[in-house]
Amino acid sequence: MTRPRRVLVAGISGAGKTTLARKLSARWELPRHELDALNHGPGWVPRPEFESDVRRFAAQDRWVTEDQYHGVLGDLLWEHADTVIWLDLPLRTIMWRVVRRSVSRAVTRRELWNGNRENWRDWLRADHPIRWAWSQAGPRSRVTAERAERFPAVTVVRLRTAREARRWCAASAGDYLSR
Repeated sequence: MTRPRRVLVAGISGAGKTTLARKLSARWELPRHELDALNHGPGWVPRPEFESDVRRFAAQDRWVTEDQYHGVLGDLLWEHADTVIWLDLPLRTIMWRVVRRSVSRAVTRRELWNGNRENWRDWLRADHPIRWAWSQAGPRSRVTAERAERFPAVTVVRLRTAREARRWCAASAGDYLSR
């Protein structure tokens, strides 16, 4: 099998999409496009250019990005992807990661995207990553499975545990995909 050229990393908040996309970008020498950075303008206001920016890079021959923002993008990225790496991890793993990440972001006040920072008050919002991961992990997994069925030409690598994801990432991904 040829090396993937248009790669989506799927999974709920806290699954490790951005981390894996970063690693795959380096390993496969693919340009990485971080959807959160493209979407969130100052004050967490969605950027009006978001969809056109995504359409522009999705039409290119090579990229890696996270599988999210379906409410805005629909199936756009799946329509262009040749490979999806699906981090379908257990809820306990996801929740540990997303809580740990949110605590770190709130304590350090580190800038995320376009001047935005996470703070403790954000945790009360219904769309906060902790609440989103808790309520949407199951439904998001079912939606990803449905998309995989609707796009049979896309190679899907489903990783169900953190250990399996680490092993897959450490292995030669090209060899793994050709099995």
